[in-house]
Amino acid sequence: MIGVNEIFPSFEKSGVDGDELVTKSSSDYTGWRVFYFYPKDFTFICPTEIVAMDKLLEEASVAGFSGDNEFCKKAWKESDEALGKIRHTLLADCGLTLSHELGIVDLDAQASLRATYIVDPDGKIQHVSVNALDTGRNADEILRTLQGLKAGGLTGCAWNPGDSFVA
Repeated sequence: MIGVNEIFPSFEKSGVDGDELVTKSSSDYTGWRVFYFYPKDFTFICPTEIVAMDKLLEEASVAGFSGDNEFCKKAWKESDEALGKIRHTLLADCGLTLSHELGIVDLDAQASLRATYIVDPDGKIQHVSVNALDTGRNADEILRTLQGLKAGGLTGCAWNPGDSFVA
């Protein structure tokens, strides 16, 4: 699995942004980035995570990936009111090519694991977490981790913006 201190791979993927079909490449995302992967569209845990990831948008560029194609993502957003309102892009990792490159594919399910990458402005991975297919992520903790990385000091386990650094 590609991990911390490695460069996040380049990509070009089709997807949906708002209600528009788009093609995005890694170069479209600058500054701090959060790239997250989820197993499949039209599932039960994924919408709870996807909607919550909008919390990160004031701190980073955000994109979500699954192996389903861009038309599936568009139909899913059109059928789910909460998903239809998200403000970040969902990208199609058809064939799970990027997921395989990252080493985050559940081979039995042929789906991406629930992986989250925080990438710094230089393209270097500063955080990676991976959950099993049946366990959702906490966007508040991802946000806290991102803020801690951006703070540039020694942040304790319960650090929050405005707290002192560990001496």
